[in-house]
Amino acid sequence: MLIGSNLVLPNVSIQKKSPFSPFLALQQLRFSSSRIHSIKFKRNLVVAQNPAAMQQKITILNKRGEKLSGVLHETGSGKIVVLCHGFRASKDTTMMVNLAAALENEGISAFRFDFSGNGESEGPFHYGNYSGETEDLRSVIEYFAGVNRSTVAVLGHSKGGNIVLLYASKYDDIGAVVNVCGRYDLKKGIEERLGKDFLERIKKEGHIDVKTRSGDYRVTEESLLERLNTNMHEACLSIDERCRVLTVHGSADKTISVQDALEFAKIIPNHQLQIIEGADHKYSSHQDELVSAVLHFIKECLQ
Repeated sequence: MLIGSNLVLPNVSIQKKSPFSPFLALQQLRFSSSRIHSIKFKRNLVVAQNPAAMQQKITILNKRGEKLSGVLHETGSGKIVVLCHGFRASKDTTMMVNLAAALENEGISAFRFDFSGNGESEGPFHYGNYSGETEDLRSVIEYFAGVNRSTVAVLGHSKGGNIVLLYASKYDDIGAVVNVCGRYDLKKGIEERLGKDFLERIKKEGHIDVKTRSGDYRVTEESLLERLNTNMHEACLSIDERCRVLTVHGSADKTISVQDALEFAKIIPNHQLQIIEGADHKYSSHQDELVSAVLHFIKECLQ
């Protein structure tokens, strides 16, 4: 858990979409950290700047009857921003807590939650599961609609970025989407985790067991094929032009290339692109720049 004190954030210049040129995009849309004079986030510290705000745990049932665990940063505002974590992560990652607390300090309620099979939520973990997690997000948004709260924006990091874009392509009840380091081509990255012979292995054995420092997991043929058959290009073309989309990506992201962000910028109708110079996939040294960009966009959407 973390947040800094005295949350005074600088204005962020976010370029509107213009005739696309990858070269110009890289030159014009880079976010220079040397121009940022904002807070440095500290670990293991939560400081609530809004005296009316409070954090409360909420459990929401998804369509499969599984309990989704989440934390609501309640400010009394009827408008909520929902935050979605990435692959094998949780609502309690540095990024999710920072963003929720920053929104809270601006008087905007935020809800961060664990997808099923992740964190404190019920259900088995599934590799892939893009459609399932999209429906988890649907259950969250419907829950808040049922208690007369309006979800004004959804934000997702990495795989979560894909989920919020897929949601916007399927449902038209969200006016703003923030895609932080989402992957444009889901076929990429599989060999890095599963090896070049992943198709042969999974056809032969029916699954692949992956061992990592953070824990082991199993990839089934069904879940692998779901990822391979999830077409982000087609999905993004289906996003309503009234839905505003911000893509934020770090120029030093080695997990998902910044080129993916440029691809999103080509095809999403109502799109803004923010490249943060020097930032890696987790924004390890660029949390303040990320928060600044996100807050600027969401507050702009709320006006």
